[in-house]
Amino acid sequence: MVKFSERANSIQPTGVRRMFDMAGDDTVQFGLGEPDFQPPKIAIEAFTKAMQDGKNKYTTTAGLPELRDKIAESWTHLSPNLNKSNVCITMSGTNALLDVFLAIVDPGDNVLIPEPYFPLYPPDVVICGGEPNLYPCNFEDGFIPRVEDLEKLVNEKTVAILYNFPSNPTGATVSMEQRDQLVDFAVRNDLWIISDEVYDRIIYNEVHVSFLGAGHDKLFLINSFSKTFAMTGWRIGYIISPDEDAMVQINKMQYYVTACSNDAMQYAVLSALENASDYPDMMRDEFKSRRDLICMRLNAMPGVTCHVPQGAFYVFPKVEVEGYNSKQLALKILELGGVLCSPGTAFGKAGEGHLRFAYTIDRADITDGMDRLEEVLSQLRGE
Repeated sequence: MVKFSERANSIQPTGVRRMFDMAGDDTVQFGLGEPDFQPPKIAIEAFTKAMQDGKNKYTTTAGLPELRDKIAESWTHLSPNLNKSNVCITMSGTNALLDVFLAIVDPGDNVLIPEPYFPLYPPDVVICGGEPNLYPCNFEDGFIPRVEDLEKLVNEKTVAILYNFPSNPTGATVSMEQRDQLVDFAVRNDLWIISDEVYDRIIYNEVHVSFLGAGHDKLFLINSFSKTFAMTGWRIGYIISPDEDAMVQINKMQYYVTACSNDAMQYAVLSALENASDYPDMMRDEFKSRRDLICMRLNAMPGVTCHVPQGAFYVFPKVEVEGYNSKQLALKILELGGVLCSPGTAFGKAGEGHLRFAYTIDRADITDGMDRLEEVLSQLRGE
């Protein structure tokens, strides 16, 4: 008899990927959160040159020292003592998250995870033998958690809290006052903060508020070049922490998970940081125009209520159609209108009643998709 681990059996494919696999060629794609840009040309050229120059070997586990120096330097305005020893290059933010959970979670421990959540958070905790302890981020509160809700959930087995701002799937951001309240909660309860800030360069009308440098060094910041430099397929990110002892543990985990990151690619990312630092701003400005368009269209539809997100490239509106839950509604929208969006429950039970739209397509396609969506919703309501 074939037997698989309880760990493997307890984890299911994400709802986002299942929907994506059902889409046809003529589908308007609001599904996966992937920028429709290419990496900066100078980075692609640097990648090619590095390979031609023989940069095709194993690197140190922590990554290229020059790249780590550059990353540390980019955060010293918040934490002045950072240097390359505080940085580990990873094969994406996904790899970074797993490294962190492996370093701090023992069997039976729990980690406070936001709900709605990025779908990898709870399974990663389970893989490490822990338990995800979900805290609510409600539509009525702009998807910002309330400290009183967190206090009810923390217990003697809670080792960390994960924050994700700007958020996937909601696009929510925090103010400095809100950030400080969330940091104070972690300090009072002696928790690690895991701050997923992969959308830190895609933020509108305000300055990114980081959890780094907020008075709690028991912190891991997760970042990635996937979103900010349109390098999703390159799979490269990093972990940074002010705690050098913590980084020793992270480097050990990284070695046993992937040994090291891609050699030539690290030179390409370094080139992007040095020579195309304004590239994320160009993408952000285009995403802002798309955000304004999609939010205007959604909020004009009967039964749809949408916050205007201040970060990332997602909207997470409430969509009410009698007789349909979010999964059924997303399937009907795909079947009848050829529009791919994600059911809110792909991001946890608290996502019921919501749909997620990634505005990572051009404005003409957004308009087409919203036209189709409006027609389907009208049809389902019998109008």
